[in-house]
Amino acid sequence: MKILLAEDDLRLGELMRMLLENHNFPVDWVEDGEAALYYANHAEYDLLLLDWMMPNKDGVEVCRELRRNGYQGGIIILTARDAINEIVTGLDAGADDYMVKPFESAELLARIRALGRRREGKIKEDIIRIDDFELDRTAKAVRRRGRNVQLSSREFQLLDLLAQNRGRVLPRDLILERIWGENSLVTSNNLDAHIKLLRKKLEWAEDKALIQNVRGVGFRLGEQDVR
Repeated sequence: MKILLAEDDLRLGELMRMLLENHNFPVDWVEDGEAALYYANHAEYDLLLLDWMMPNKDGVEVCRELRRNGYQGGIIILTARDAINEIVTGLDAGADDYMVKPFESAELLARIRALGRRREGKIKEDIIRIDDFELDRTAKAVRRRGRNVQLSSREFQLLDLLAQNRGRVLPRDLILERIWGENSLVTSNNLDAHIKLLRKKLEWAEDKALIQNVRGVGFRLGEQDVR
């Protein structure tokens, strides 16, 4: 389980980094919210440990923005705040768990293990089914109503990203970065062309629209009968 730790208290951050590494968790440590957001958007992490009170962006802001952009990993908010309304705020922003400082090392490790167990099925999900649609990530196969759908490698990557985040709206910029890379010259028009081809292969006249265009934002894979 790879972890991103965002903590601006240097002493606590160093202690937590050492604790995690001593228990064989690969960890990157940053000291402010903007850095946490950048790292989470440009690398793959299974779990984020976000301090609430950080410079530039606080942990709840980071959590809310990542969830809005489709981040699916675990998130634990770390803070000295213990009022129930503040705990609710953190959880409503998309956090999976909440730890009040100071906390014991053993409790932190136990909560990390528990969250890992709860999310393991989702993280390792290899076959995704939505209504009459099925995507097999291991076999790189797509079927609809029992019929195999032939996709190019890029089309499969795009569909896989949408399927892994099904029900969530993925912004165009996020899709372009995840599929083609941060410095790619591929434009939003190219993305539209790929989506059009995917729809042509996946959606027949009588079928529900799997890929939905959310005007001004991006795309979503879902089950609503809209076009």
